[in-house]
Amino acid sequence: MASSTTLLVTGVTTGLFAGGASCAAVQGGLLAGAVGRRATEWSAEAWERSGLFVPVGAFLGAKLVSHTLLGAALGLVGAAVQPGPRTQAGLLIAAGVLMVLFALDMFEVRAVRRFVPRPPAAWGRRVRRSAKSTAVSTPAVLGFLTVLIPCGVTLSVELIAVTSGSALAGAAVMAGFVLGTGPLFAVLGFFLRSAARLWQGRLTLVTAVVVLVVAVWTLGSGLRLGGWWPTAAPPAAAAAAVPSETVVTNPDGGQTITVHARTNSYSPAVITAKAGVPTTLVVATNGTNGCVRSFVVPDLGVQKILPVTGKTTVDLGTRKPGALEYTCGMGMYGGRITFQEPAAPSPRTSPNQETAS
Repeated sequence: MASSTTLLVTGVTTGLFAGGASCAAVQGGLLAGAVGRRATEWSAEAWERSGLFVPVGAFLGAKLVSHTLLGAALGLVGAAVQPGPRTQAGLLIAAGVLMVLFALDMFEVRAVRRFVPRPPAAWGRRVRRSAKSTAVSTPAVLGFLTVLIPCGVTLSVELIAVTSGSALAGAAVMAGFVLGTGPLFAVLGFFLRSAARLWQGRLTLVTAVVVLVVAVWTLGSGLRLGGWWPTAAPPAAAAAAVPSETVVTNPDGGQTITVHARTNSYSPAVITAKAGVPTTLVVATNGTNGCVRSFVVPDLGVQKILPVTGKTTVDLGTRKPGALEYTCGMGMYGGRITFQEPAAPSPRTSPNQETAS
């Protein structure tokens, strides 16, 4: 099981490189309501009294608190229940579908309105009253509530928190994720503060476009994670470039396949091995962070949290001819092992045949 420190780093890396745009697209409206409205309604003197960083800082600070608490709760749940990769994939696909509905609703497509989940009326009234309030505490309230509207990447990190099987580790990965998304939210918040009038009426449309793009990415990630969207067949040149030490025949007749998990890829991603022999997969890491550390083989129901540096062994059994996909826990990066029957040895010419000739 990965330590809390490594999961914190994983969360930060994921939030910084993958989660910022996704979460900003889904939750940016709350930040706009909390910060943008105040930029237009508060006087310059009131803004100065509130301090430069208070509204955005309160939003992000409260978001950090709510997500850390959620991560701790998910870690406790994971100690009792470990969802399989297909379950995780189903959750990602569901998140992508919901994001598509949200985007179409923002485009004012009436046909989807009945399918868009709505918060309870009482909660909606409370949020609207909060968004209209000019109190400095309002951004904190809305920041805390972002935990109720996760984006697709957030759901993926929540699943990592579940697989951690620990309240401390779950809290660490969720806190790291929010810290990683923080810079983009901060930029968005200060931009909204200084340009709220310019963006009034346009933010919804821009956000809808970004949400739709992220939704397509989330759906693709879910399909890859579930093994329902296989990796395209590799070109012959790529297969020929696989290092010879990737597949090694053991003295007992079995074989060992070694894959290196980089921060943003698995190498090699295209491997050809023998079918019909016992096979062991070794996934090696060396200072690796990011979602590649959540390693999944969908067809086998295998999911592993890789160490930052080390080797993780996966028993693949005796494989029949065919392809076996592997991917990261978010469906972003992956590869394929193609198992083939060994080529039949060419017939040798007998001495009698040579004499006859």
